[in-house]
Amino acid sequence: METHIEADRLQILYNKKPCYDIVYETSFDALTEELLKLGAEQKRLCIITDSKVEKLYGSDLCKKLSGICKKAVLFSFPQGEESKTLDTVKKVYTFLIQEEFDRKDMLLALGGGVTGDLTGFAAATYLRGVDYIQIPTTLLAQADSSIGGKTGVDFDAYKNMVGAFKMPSLVYMNVSTLQTLEERQFYSGFAEIMKHGLIKDEAFYLWLLQNMYEICERNPDTLKEMVHKSCQIKKQVVEKDPEEKGERALLNFGHTIGHAIEKAKHFSLYHGECVALGAVAAAYISYQRGMLAMEEYYEIRDMFVPFNLPISVDNINPEEVVRLTRSDKKRESGRIKFILLKKIGKAIIDETVTEQEMLAAVNEIYFSEGDAHE
Repeated sequence: METHIEADRLQILYNKKPCYDIVYETSFDALTEELLKLGAEQKRLCIITDSKVEKLYGSDLCKKLSGICKKAVLFSFPQGEESKTLDTVKKVYTFLIQEEFDRKDMLLALGGGVTGDLTGFAAATYLRGVDYIQIPTTLLAQADSSIGGKTGVDFDAYKNMVGAFKMPSLVYMNVSTLQTLEERQFYSGFAEIMKHGLIKDEAFYLWLLQNMYEICERNPDTLKEMVHKSCQIKKQVVEKDPEEKGERALLNFGHTIGHAIEKAKHFSLYHGECVALGAVAAAYISYQRGMLAMEEYYEIRDMFVPFNLPISVDNINPEEVVRLTRSDKKRESGRIKFILLKKIGKAIIDETVTEQEMLAAVNEIYFSEGDAHE
């Protein structure tokens, strides 16, 4: 039994010391035991979730946890990126004050990337910091955003402009929640997984290609292995550079142009869909600079198609997309840390990418009405 538990745990280090565990399970049954290890019986617990996840898991989980702690309460906000704002965080603060939460209590982020980012930021700032745990229920959150302690909210539609680094006390993954995701949301999360293979691990990228059908059919064992492998890649990066002073920036592959498209489309596209578009654009710049062969560029581009991710976008102004990259939070001294591919599995940070190169890349993925009539 002991080996099984160890095989389903991944320890994350911070400054070379154990910081928190990622636990992989197929139900919420072991969550109470994990919380008791963190001293839950002496704490108030607040589950923070969105309106959709509340109906699926939130209310039941709140009842389940009420027997093991001082008090369990639930705060729910409307589903979607539109809620990832300081206004929602303000409502969280008000709720916690009314429920008399103090520094020894704990927040639980139950949901996708928006919930994790927002809860983590509330935990980092309420009373100058309270503990929180991540319980990611989407593929995007399980494979990427719940790991590494990056938290934040959007500000006036500028993506993740206000935030803090705050490591969780635990990441509890119930991989069976992936079975309840709508198709579009499931595939959106896949873009971040593909990113990990492209920037760091060619063997994982090839594994994704080989297991395409099992992934699309949501085979439980394949999904568990995929999430585990993806987490291991992110673990290696964030342990080396927890606060993005260097190599961690590689995880932003596809995000500079992706975030700009996300804003230009008024968040009508999912985050992962924009990352896929941004990844194709970044691969195009890498190809134009002679780092990738033409075949490699087309292979990367076409790899997103079977996973229902877009490789072109309509109804945008390419010049506006490039202008929006100027507000990218990864900009330093007027230059963007742009992530390019030297080859599949090897990414580099480049600060010399010009707006002309970005415009050419956006035009490459832009599908206009004129294209339809050609």
